[in-house]
Amino acid sequence: MRRDRLVDVTLGAVTAAVVAVAVTANLRGGAVPATGYLFAVGFGALMLVRRPYPVLALVATGVGLLGYYALAFPPVGLALPIGAALYSAGEAGRLREAIGTAAVLLAVSSAARSLGGEDARYLYAFELPTTVAVMAAAIVLGDGVRARRLWRAEVAQRLTREAERRVEAERVHLARDLHDVLAHTVSVVSLHADVADEALADGDTTAARTAVTRIRSASGTAARELRGTLTALRGSPGVGLARLGELTDGVSVLIEGTARQLPAVADATAYRIIQEALTNARRHAPHAPVTLVLSYRPAELVVRVANPASSTGADGGGHGLRGMRERAALLGGRLTAGRAEGSFVVEAFLPAEAQP
Repeated sequence: MRRDRLVDVTLGAVTAAVVAVAVTANLRGGAVPATGYLFAVGFGALMLVRRPYPVLALVATGVGLLGYYALAFPPVGLALPIGAALYSAGEAGRLREAIGTAAVLLAVSSAARSLGGEDARYLYAFELPTTVAVMAAAIVLGDGVRARRLWRAEVAQRLTREAERRVEAERVHLARDLHDVLAHTVSVVSLHADVADEALADGDTTAARTAVTRIRSASGTAARELRGTLTALRGSPGVGLARLGELTDGVSVLIEGTARQLPAVADATAYRIIQEALTNARRHAPHAPVTLVLSYRPAELVVRVANPASSTGADGGGHGLRGMRERAALLGGRLTAGRAEGSFVVEAFLPAEAQP
């Protein structure tokens, strides 16, 4: 918001300065009226309300121009004083009002100057086409900026919808894995329970203990798989970089660029990748320093986790790294992992378009 206000103030100052210079030049000669400078300030001040009230700024500028010339002040043209207001109306999508105001000003000005005896050849062959071109350019430029903003918003929404669809597909896949794990485990437990029952009936305690041990092993494996799958299934909602402090105790965190609100899916994905990367770092080098860098770029977020490589460090093929790669890929990004300059580095590049 501060940036928008700075743009408006700058645009207003430029408009006021251009009109003031034209008043000072006073091409007709004679004394320069001080009131003319008040009009210049007024034209500039209207730029401060151009965003919430683009039509008001446009119409007020047009009426002000007509009043300015009705008082026979020095000529300042039409296009320059009203150019910024026409641009603002085009940017706000008010093309009809912009074109209508420009047409009325051109018609009234041309008629008044013709009746005032100005050279028709100069007026209609040179000045009018130039003024029309400048006004049209201001309107087209504003409309172009608006169209680009809408396009970027639509692309961002499309990427968000696609990412959400992919995450939902991942959740369905995880649910299928959960079913498979439980079905397999129940089958194994049932089979060895029957073996244990028969062994006990035959008085073979060794075989019974072996069956019970296999049941315990299968149950433990299933419990671990179940915890991991359930964590992934409920992982996306409710997590994000706003909760990063829960993960970074003892971690050196560096922010590059200006932090901004990310799309929900990108936010949750970044959090989960950081969580897994820090878990791996602490597992393989529990007492070594860890560095986390979040780099906010115009179209993406880069997450970089680095810790001193150890002899037990993974080389990129572990389940954790594979899961992080899959999360990044589901979002349309990528993840790399490997040793660099004495550290093991995990770096994720996640699409995260800046909001207009």
